[in-house]
Amino acid sequence: MEDLKLELKEKIIENLNLEDIEVENIENNDPLFGDGLGLDSIDALELIVMLDKDYGIKLSDPKKGKEIFESIDTMAKYIIDNRNK
Repeated sequence: MEDLKLELKEKIIENLNLEDIEVENIENNDPLFGDGLGLDSIDALELIVMLDKDYGIKLSDPKKGKEIFESIDTMAKYIIDNRNK
């Protein structure tokens, strides 16, 4: 699971063009939105596309996305439990 968490951090930085952030700056339990990494609703859409494209996971319920994208830990657990790729 640690490899997946590292992969997620790299993909988030790359896909969301977070030029000022390094993988080492993201803790696994840091909030991704708000005071944590500071992502916004546009970033959430990008994460939804990434889950579909890279892991075969389609999110249809926006409320579920809020839970899934809480942190790297929650994203990794959701991917392991639901991935199709």
